Amino acid sequence: MLLEQHYNCRCSDGSVNGNQNRQKTQLLSITVCLLACFFVIEWSVGLWSRSLSLQADAEHILSDIAALGISLFASWLAQQPDAGRARFGHRRIEIMAALVNGLSLLVIAILICWEAVHRFQSPQGISGLPMLAVAVLGLIVNLLNITLLHPHSHNDLNLRGALLHIIADTASSVSVIVAAVAIHLWNWLWADTAISLVVAGFIGLSALPLVQESLSALSECTPKSIHPAEVELFLKSFPKVLQVEKLHVWKISREQVMLCAHLAVDCATVEERDRLLKELQTYLKQTFGISEITLQLTPPQFLLARPIHPLFKQDLVSMLSVENK
Repeated sequence: MLLEQHYNCRCSDGSVNGNQNRQKTQLLSITVCLLACFFVIEWSVGLWSRSLSLQADAEHILSDIAALGISLFASWLAQQPDAGRARFGHRRIEIMAALVNGLSLLVIAILICWEAVHRFQSPQGISGLPMLAVAVLGLIVNLLNITLLHPHSHNDLNLRGALLHIIADTASSVSVIVAAVAIHLWNWLWADTAISLVVAGFIGLSALPLVQESLSALSECTPKSIHPAEVELFLKSFPKVLQVEKLHVWKISREQVMLCAHLAVDCATVEERDRLLKELQTYLKQTFGISEITLQLTPPQFLLARPIHPLFKQDLVSMLSVENK
């Protein structure tokens, strides 16, 4: 009879995560409200002054509001109970939202480049003072949003995507300020177009790492900081671990890494096996930062088709001889 014991350890702190998710939702809500108010102002002034630059920047703001709305919805959904069906909650929805944000940034960069080429070919007169006033207001709003989001974006792809949108808006506001000053003082209509190209390049370069990391998480790739061969050697370094098979390590989200493996262990009792399991879980978390661990511990004397530890070889031969008789 084959004896197997399956152990599953999930390290989490529900109350802390709940507070963090609520705080994230509040931050995104404030950011969306501020941008929505500024969009109304910028779009209205752009139409009144016939400033194509302000209208284009307002369209940029509108796309950011839509992207941040997706992030807000994903953050809210991530707080909902999984009803026992979502093994790791709804955290991967936030990864998908971050991917959408990154892709939308790339689209915005392409559209800005397209518009810049068009303006080079057909320059139009722009009033510098309305541009300057609205751009300064936009800079203030964006700096306030950056202050709110930046401290909480280091370990969250969703908030990181939102922050990149705000940084792109800030760069756009600075570029509009510079262009407005150049147009008002020297009538340099080309300044707006030239700076727009620089901003588009900055947006694209900022979005690429976000898209790459999101795709890596959705594809369940092994984190670059963890090498499965090193993890296997680490597990085999424990005296009671005789063999490691079916070792898999992959990323669930930015801060969640999953490991599962089959281990042949030299444990005489269930209590001894429990102690080994806890020891393995603790060291895996401390050494590699792996928070989701599933280990299947199997007595080696039943692995007939696999290499057997010398200490158990004689007992196994005796057991098979008795069964054959």
